[in-house]
Amino acid sequence: MRARIPGVFTASVDRAQPKPALYRDLVLSLRSLLEGETDPVANLANASALLGQTLDRINWCGFYLRRGEQLVLGPFQGKPACVRIPIGQGVCGTAAARREALVVPDVFAFPGHIACDAASRSEIVVPIVQGGILRGVLDLDAPETGRFDGEDREGLEEFVRTLVSLVDWSALEDAGRRT
Repeated sequence: MRARIPGVFTASVDRAQPKPALYRDLVLSLRSLLEGETDPVANLANASALLGQTLDRINWCGFYLRRGEQLVLGPFQGKPACVRIPIGQGVCGTAAARREALVVPDVFAFPGHIACDAASRSEIVVPIVQGGILRGVLDLDAPETGRFDGEDREGLEEFVRTLVSLVDWSALEDAGRRT
């Protein structure tokens, strides 16, 4: 069987436009980038690369995937990160437990914040829920306080909803049984 090798993907996202338009274009770019591919690791890696290359003023973005009662590091862009986060702890674990997005303007003011990178000052975490099942979280950090707001939350929630439909999550379940 011959594999189709796509050409180089170029996102067409104007970083200078207002956030709602920027996130709309990010979602369109995500759909185009992941078209025809369902592998979860490949798609999550490309999704984190797309965010990392498009969003200004961030120093880390990526995924933590649910493994039992923990979140385990998945594909990301940035410095090496914490590998395991218990659900219910830190910003990622709290967002996962609540199944709601969290915007944290100052991570040092968040009780129980887990500092993977001392340079991070603000954070946004969006749970990934598919068919009522918590699959993990999307996590973005920034080296300045107040980087993320409600428009970022709405845009990244739509990004995650789109991503959920483009990933074969059952393949991660099989991998999770082996870890």
